[in-house]
Amino acid sequence: MDWKISEELVEYEDALAAMDARVAAIHAGAQDDLVWLLEHPPLYTAGTSAKAPDLLDARFPVFEAGRGGEYTYHGPGQRIAYVMMDLKRRQKRPDVKAYVCGLENWIIEALKSFGIQGERREGRIGIWVETDGTEKKIAAIGVRVRHWITLHGVSINVSPDLSHFEGIIPCGIKEFGVTSLKELLGRDVPMAELDAALKDAFGKIFY
Repeated sequence: MDWKISEELVEYEDALAAMDARVAAIHAGAQDDLVWLLEHPPLYTAGTSAKAPDLLDARFPVFEAGRGGEYTYHGPGQRIAYVMMDLKRRQKRPDVKAYVCGLENWIIEALKSFGIQGERREGRIGIWVETDGTEKKIAAIGVRVRHWITLHGVSINVSPDLSHFEGIIPCGIKEFGVTSLKELLGRDVPMAELDAALKDAFGKIFY
């Protein structure tokens, strides 16, 4: 498994092209699996299940993502982890649902490093936390699989401008809001600190 960290903001279209190229290389046996950690400039992405009324205010560019899921926001202060992994090599029997479960476990395990209890919720994709007497989303998941090789991945709110989520109904869920590590902990969390937690947790979940 290779790891790549981009220090500068990565344009969304550039990321899509890079993922496509890497998946092709993995499929050809020319390159290894990759976890790519990055941030995007402010933008909204529409998954394959996105509903037009859920785009409330197109204040940022909107991209068709090709991944599963609905509308989500990406922007500075949010750690994106794109995972390009050959499920035929990683699993005895390729299973997308098991892979998504693994991504959920990965985020939950990484959040433990910060004393945060991330949880699943039936019928709601992503990872949730209880705070101020309610539930808020701290991480989103959206994947695509090609030749049994995964694309896209997860996004974790570290210190994004949470008001940017107001332009959409995130993942089509109106009843609950979003939160971040900064909001929960009351301090700035360096990306490098989260990256280290993600890399450590990855080895516990994926072999």
